[in-house]
Amino acid sequence: MARRRYVARGVPGGYRVWDNRGRRWWGDLYELCPDELVEALNGGADPAKLMALMKRYRALKR
Repeated sequence: MARRRYVARGVPGGYRVWDNRGRRWWGDLYELCPDELVEALNGGADPAKLMALMKRYRALKR
C-alpha cells in the first residue's frame, strides 16, 4: 500500500492536515477531523470539491 501524502494529525485544539511530501502543515486548524477533505486531497484533486469541503470545515469552526 502506498504511503499517503496528506494525513490528519491531532494537535492541541483540534486537527491539522500534514503534507508528508512537503513536510509542512497544509490548510487551517480544524476542530473536527477533516476525513473527507483528506480523502479528497489524496484522491483526484478536484478544485471545486476541495473548496467546498474547506468552506464546510471552516464553517464548523464558528
